[in-house]
Amino acid sequence: MPMTAQDIAPALVLWPQLLGGRAALLNHSENHTFRVDCSAGRSFMLRVHRTGYQSGQSIDSELAWLLALRADTAIPVPQPIAGGDGRLLQAFRGPDGTDHLAVLFDYIAGDEPTLEGNLVGLFGTLGRYAATLHRHAASWQRPAGFARRSWQASTILDADGPWGDWRLAPGVNAYNRPILDRLDATLWMRLAEYGLDPARYGLIHADMRLGNLLVDGDVVSLIDFDDCGFCWFTYDFAAAISFHETHPLVPALKAAWLAQYQAVRPLDGMDIGSINAMVMLRRMSLLAWIGSHAETGLAQQHAPGFADGTADLAERYLRGTLWLD
Repeated sequence: MPMTAQDIAPALVLWPQLLGGRAALLNHSENHTFRVDCSAGRSFMLRVHRTGYQSGQSIDSELAWLLALRADTAIPVPQPIAGGDGRLLQAFRGPDGTDHLAVLFDYIAGDEPTLEGNLVGLFGTLGRYAATLHRHAASWQRPAGFARRSWQASTILDADGPWGDWRLAPGVNAYNRPILDRLDATLWMRLAEYGLDPARYGLIHADMRLGNLLVDGDVVSLIDFDDCGFCWFTYDFAAAISFHETHPLVPALKAAWLAQYQAVRPLDGMDIGSINAMVMLRRMSLLAWIGSHAETGLAQQHAPGFADGTADLAERYLRGTLWLD
């Protein structure tokens, strides 16, 4: 069951700013996100982490990069707020005795973009943002103890990956399993050929999908760095089209993303050629996620037909006729 405002009452006392605040659940996917409105007219976002998903060290590392991005770039990203003890990461015990980790952020105005909006222009912005993040990560001196997950074939395709086993996802059956197995084996081979050169693999956001954007007029804020980690740079495009891989606008979105990305950070032919593999890798990660997060509204929304759709995409990818070609 999703957490409630009553469940997080012990967390609100950890930040003086939240005294007397009213909390309401906004989102439950990987974590729980609450909006907290305070009597002084100021609002905040409280992220309560999924137990066992990220360690304290990993969350501290995420926040270190977030603060560096705020200091070194013009990308609108969340502002974490320290608790009364001066620490950004706080811990509290819920009424059921479960220990939780939580981070407070300033409220960011805006709405999640929809498929009916100007996605081509938006994806140009995302391409520029991604290239800026990647260029920053390549030159940023990470603090001692920095630790974030690596997103590779093993952490996405193996049965014990952090998002679960795609083989156990709803809709995977005797009819589509053989093509998904072929895709799995092909991705292992092609990603190994592509390699882990620092020019193509490093620290990325890894979840730049529409649900992690807030648009307020001309301002596009990039939120939720909870899955940031080490992966191929072109994976950030694949994550951007999450759950919408079959939309007819995808080729135009890819072109807009690439044009603005390369205005900041050039890509070579192998990089551009890797994008299809990244899209299929992301699709497999989402298939696994849907199976392991069946209690969430997002998983329930996309589960019907997702495995069959992934198999259809896999067949086209393996034939070299994916719509991104």
